Amino acid sequence: MSWIVLIVSGLFEAVWATALGRSEGFTRLGPSIVFFVALVISMGGLAWAMRELPIGTSYAVWVGIGATATVAYAMATGAESVSVAKIALIAGLIGCVAGLKLLTD
Repeated sequence: MSWIVLIVSGLFEAVWATALGRSEGFTRLGPSIVFFVALVISMGGLAWAMRELPIGTSYAVWVGIGATATVAYAMATGAESVSVAKIALIAGLIGCVAGLKLLTD
């Protein structure tokens, strides 16, 4: 169950990161509210997962999922350019995150 919570928390990291960018320095109400709600969910889930999972692994997986989802969303919406190099680096990041999960007892 901790792994599921950690994965969902990582996805919420992508939500708050994207909302933070769209809040324009917290001057837009909607994205600012989404940011704060997603931040609480994301951090709360990370903290909950860390009760059973190693801190280093939890944090690395959480950041990896959040970074991957944020970049993937930005590329899918056209906010960021798509390139073979970016896709290869994201695939490498996913491989490293999966490796950490496989190595965790």
